[in-house]
Amino acid sequence: MVVAAVAAAGLYWFQPWKLVTDRAVDEALSVVPAPPSASSVREVPPPGPAVVRQGEFITHEHDTEGQARVIRKVDGSHVLELVGLSTSNGPDLRVWLSDQPVLGGRQGWRVFDDGRWLELGRLKGNRGDQAYAIPAGTDLDELTSVAIWCKRFAVSFGAAGLGPVA
Repeated sequence: MVVAAVAAAGLYWFQPWKLVTDRAVDEALSVVPAPPSASSVREVPPPGPAVVRQGEFITHEHDTEGQARVIRKVDGSHVLELVGLSTSNGPDLRVWLSDQPVLGGRQGWRVFDDGRWLELGRLKGNRGDQAYAIPAGTDLDELTSVAIWCKRFAVSFGAAGLGPVA
């Protein structure tokens, strides 16, 4: 009886089936106009949403690929879009903005809860395109990276630096 209880608790805690199952998401992302070329002279940027920060995901605990971009919408609000995300599924995955640098290898796995971070919500799926609203007043000059964070085990599956776009 004790063995069964321990096994059930272990299955609940680790959720090993998530390593072999995927959850695909295909949310509509922002259509962003191309930036003006250097040869065109414009004083006013084109109307519509604009990419203000972006970066490529790197692998931490699990293979992770895709792009992260922060979009400024016409109304001035911001949204984080994960474009072509591909990572492992796992228990209790979250999307975090952080003030920590993105470090490669094992040294980058556990840094994101060391400083300031803002949880944007549970990861909607481990595959595909998805968007997360960024609360008004969020200082994007301070929170310069995004992590796919496993809250249960305090580890990053993958992360991207969010560099400014000219």
